[in-house]
Amino acid sequence: MSELRVSEKLKQNYDSHYDGESRWRALGAIDKAENIVDLCSGVPHGRILEIGSGEGSILKRLSDLDFGQELFSVEISESAVASIRRRSIPCVQECLLFDGYDIPYQDHQFDLAILSHVLEHVEHPRKLLQEAARVAPYVFLEVPLEDTVRLKPDFVFDRVGHINFYSWKTIRRLVQSCDLQVLSQTVTNPSRAVYEYASGHTGALKYVVKEVLLRACRPLAAGLLTYHCAMLCADAGRTK
Repeated sequence: MSELRVSEKLKQNYDSHYDGESRWRALGAIDKAENIVDLCSGVPHGRILEIGSGEGSILKRLSDLDFGQELFSVEISESAVASIRRRSIPCVQECLLFDGYDIPYQDHQFDLAILSHVLEHVEHPRKLLQEAARVAPYVFLEVPLEDTVRLKPDFVFDRVGHINFYSWKTIRRLVQSCDLQVLSQTVTNPSRAVYEYASGHTGALKYVVKEVLLRACRPLAAGLLTYHCAMLCADAGRTK
């Protein structure tokens, strides 16, 4: 077993973070689940493990979409595990508390592992990626692209808990450094509904500006503003 453990500072930040269903997270889960379905429909996905499920919004959305016959979850947050179990989401077979790195399942027990908006929170992302690839031949991940020209030079911890900041290039290179092959990758803008929920009419305008820029020049857009990057990966040895 690994000696790596989530630090007490991070664990305490998430232990009481979740309490039932958040409208904000439910809205965000619509876009995140759409990216999962778009990138992963062509690979086996009958048994899915989501690593770091929060309150279960993505699990709920995937269940509603009938994507995956059996859904499983592991979480470091006691409040997240309690929230998912209370929701009794159809298709969710099990939700376990884990130490943040050692996934308590056997090799290749799943068809697909999901890390959606998790790696930006993780102290040792390579270890978790390697564990995800151990339990499933295909790994889907999504991160916010916060390494832009607007990123401040100095780090300050806040309750959101982001400690890693990626560009579309650095997340790709991180995956490849774990001997995973990138099968597909996309950069997306959250939906207008997400922006409007957060900031009303100002949010709607922000969505339009970001959408126009993304369609006009994706590399420039991702270098200036924060978008989401979704990726489907597989063990490089399996795809040769």
